[in-house]
Amino acid sequence: MSTQQQFFEEIAATQMIWALHDKETDGWVIVDSVQFEDTDVMLLWSRESIAQSNCTDEWAQYVPTQISVAEWLEFWVEDLATDNVMIGLDWQEDGECPEMELVEFSQKIAEIEKL
Repeated sequence: MSTQQQFFEEIAATQMIWALHDKETDGWVIVDSVQFEDTDVMLLWSRESIAQSNCTDEWAQYVPTQISVAEWLEFWVEDLATDNVMIGLDWQEDGECPEMELVEFSQKIAEIEKL
């Protein structure tokens, strides 16, 4: 099973997405795309434990924060679309993860919400 398939299966089961948030700066973990120049990628995880394992080094002050599928569709998509941000799935320490266009990611999330 691909990382992408596994990611969406876990989201379907929990209806939750995880991101890393810094309460002090109200910032979220955003990295440079490895696939496209001058493109930001918001990292999302399918489980809190995977997100938590990345709270080290420069991200030590960040905490895993859950975002419901409904909240993602209602609030996040529009804000991220204006910033032309891509989505990175279940990033690990090696820095590799599938990257998806925001529209494609959000369509898959919308399908999950209907389940």
